[in-house]
Amino acid sequence: MALEAILAYLHLLAILTMVVFIASEAALCRVEWLNAKVVERLVRLDAIYAGAAVAVLATGVARTVWGVKGTAWYWTNPLLHIKLTLFVVVALLSIGPTRSYLRWRKRLRADGTLPTEAEVRKTRKLVMIEAHLIALVPLAAVFLARGFR
Repeated sequence: MALEAILAYLHLLAILTMVVFIASEAALCRVEWLNAKVVERLVRLDAIYAGAAVAVLATGVARTVWGVKGTAWYWTNPLLHIKLTLFVVVALLSIGPTRSYLRWRKRLRADGTLPTEAEVRKTRKLVMIEAHLIALVPLAAVFLARGFR
């Protein structure tokens, strides 16, 4: 039982970290707030967000392998597959903003140019879609935890 509690805690901590950092990206990725320091900060926030996403996946897999319910229970439940699909969609969507932030930083360091208003708006839209899709994952999780199929 102690292992189950520790795995659940680590999974929840990783999820909260992921949510905090995508929310931070959403807050900072705004035309009116973008400056050189914000571009640098967005790159760092996005790296932490990616690390937290990896931790969410790793701790989730650990819960299915070493948790009380076991792999047979988890992997045959369609809700787990819904959660994973949402997670993969969010991960794929996050490629765009990551590439944008890195491109912006490269350009900024090369010639001091900030991204255009259109670039920032497009990137922010993707970040907001990610943030809203992430909010659906816990919905599937609470039903999964209660044994729904």
